[in-house]
Formats: sequence, C-alpha cells, structure tokens
Amino acid sequence: MNNYQKGIGYRYLFETKYYPDNPLKDDLGIIPSPPPYKTYPNASRIKLPKDFYVPQAPLAQTIAIRRSQRKFSPQPLGLEALAFLLWATQGLTSAQGYRAAPSAGALYPIETYLSVHNVKNIPPGIYHFNALEFSLETLKEGFYGNQLAQNALGQNMFKQAAVVFIWTAVILRSMAKYRNRAIRYIFLDAGHICQNLLLAATALKIGACPIGAFFDEEVDKMLGINSQTEMTIYLAVVGKV
Repeated sequence: MNNYQKGIGYRYLFETKYYPDNPLKDDLGIIPSPPPYKTYPNASRIKLPKDFYVPQAPLAQTIAIRRSQRKFSPQPLGLEALAFLLWATQGLTSAQGYRAAPSAGALYPIETYLSVHNVKNIPPGIYHFNALEFSLETLKEGFYGNQLAQNALGQNMFKQAAVVFIWTAVILRSMAKYRNRAIRYIFLDAGHICQNLLLAATALKIGACPIGAFFDEEVDKMLGINSQTEMTIYLAVVGKV
C-alpha cells in the first residue's frame, strides 16, 4: 500500500463505497435529525425583495463565459441582485420546499451566511439567510473583510468583495439518513449551490470566485457556530468588476 492510500481522505472514499455484496459498515448508532431549517428567532430581519430582476441570459453562453473573478470595483451591489443570487442558490422553488439547487434526499444540510461589505440598503455585517422567510437575519454588525482575508490565508479579494457567501454544513441533517456516506453528499450539495451562484452572477454581469482555502474553525468562530455540529465548508466572493 502506498503512503497516499493510508491517508484519511483516501481511506474515507474506500470505506464509504457501496458494494452489491457488502453493505456499508454502520457503527454510528442512533443519530438525531436536526430541524430542516435553521433560524435565529431573536435576530432582526431584513426582508429580501421577491420582485428581483431575472436576467434573460442564454444558458450556453453563460456557461461559456463564466470565469472566476478576483478583482472587484468599489461600486456597491444592489439589493435586488443579492436577492436574485440567494434565490438562485438556495431559494425555495416549490410549495413542497424544494430549492433551486439539488440536495441528496432533499435534506438541504447547507446553510448560507453572508459577510456583507458593500450592498445597497444593507449595513455591513454578518447575516444568516432564512430561506423559509426569504430574509436575512442580522448576527453581527461591522466590516469583516479584513478578518476573512486573514482567515483565508491572506487572500485580499475578500476585502474588495461586495459580499462573501459562506456555506456551512449541518452534518447530522444528512448523516441521520445517509450515515458515513453523507459527507460525500454534503460536499456535492455545496458544489451544486456554488455553481448556481457562479452562473447567476455571470448572468448579472458581476464577478464571483469560489474559495476552498481557509482556516475552518476561525471562520466558524466568526459566525458563532458550534464546529462540532455545523462547520464552514465553502466560501465565494462576489462583486462588481
């Protein structure tokens, strides 16, 4: 066995494979299932407009011209544009609770937080996206671009971005059903969501760039979440170019 095959990542993939004649090992016991929606009942809310502009952009062209953008102008992002991006990523699209991006088992373990830096009619701060109400819940006020840049290994694009999308995973929401294999699905879910963001931003002619390098628990602390049950797994910067 090579050294790389002994690593935790490689072993995880092999130990969570499905085989027709060998059931996946399950020694996790009973796992409580968290609520399907996370809310902050005591937080002040900013209602997002539902009459946002939907760009009529050809899909094939949008896919072809999508590029990661890492430099942003000081122009603010409009509230309607932000509302469209949130709807395109995790907005409810049916009365049954289905969302814009697919999720394994329709469990939706991914939560969206925003670090708002330069958005019209929204003070800078940390917010949680309440998908059920289509609103932003205020968690902290202030500019967190410098802190995010530091926690993302010195990537200064965080300081320039109008808004930073921060995606966390409520692990047990998926693990209660899919057990150890759930971790695979959680990261797939995040990828679906982020690609929707990138295409929606491209359609609006604004820039976006996904980020996977960051100090995990430092971002968790900034959000005020419990890293044992919910953890940051993906980031994306957004702004005008």
